[in-house]
Amino acid sequence: MELTLTTPDQPRTDRADEISQAWRREQPGLPVDSIGILTRIHDAAKLLADERRRVLTQVGMDAATLDLLSTLRRSGRPYRLSTRELASRCLITPGAVIQRVDRAQYEGFVRRLAADPGTRAVPVELTPEGHHAVENAVDGLLNYERGLIEALAPQEQRELAPLLAVLLQDLSDRAHRRA
Repeated sequence: MELTLTTPDQPRTDRADEISQAWRREQPGLPVDSIGILTRIHDAAKLLADERRRVLTQVGMDAATLDLLSTLRRSGRPYRLSTRELASRCLITPGAVIQRVDRAQYEGFVRRLAADPGTRAVPVELTPEGHHAVENAVDGLLNYERGLIEALAPQEQRELAPLLAVLLQDLSDRAHRRA
C-alpha cells in the first residue's frame, strides 16, 4: 500500500492505480473508476484501524471501551444513558452493550444505576475514573490522528470531510434498503 514515485515529472502510482491499469489492460471497457476511490478508502481504513488500535493500546484502552466511554462522555452531564440508548448510539446490539458495560464496570469506568420505577431501562453512568480515562484516551488519540491527515492541506481536509459524508450516507441508505 506504499506509494511509489516514478519520476519527478510523473504522478505517483499506488496499488489502486496498478489494479485499475491491469483491469483496463485485461478487460478493456470494464468500469474501473470506483477502484481509484474505494480501494484507497479500504486501504486507508485498514491502516487507520491498525494505527488506532496501536495508539489505544498505548493509552491502555480498547476500541469497544473507548466507544462506550466516549458515547457516555459526549452525552453531557450527568454522563448517563440507558443500555438501549447506548446500543443505538454505538450501533451495536443490546447484548454487545451488556458485554461492554460489564467490562467497563469491572475496570471501574462505569456504574449501573437502578432502573426508574415502572421501566426496565438500566441507566449506565460514567464514573470519575471513567471520565478521566476517556478524556486521556481521546486527547491522545485525536492529537495523534490530527497528524495522520496533515498530508492534506486544511482546505483539502474541509473539502474531503463532506464528500466522505455524502458517500457514507448513500452507502448507509443502500444497506438499509437491502435489510
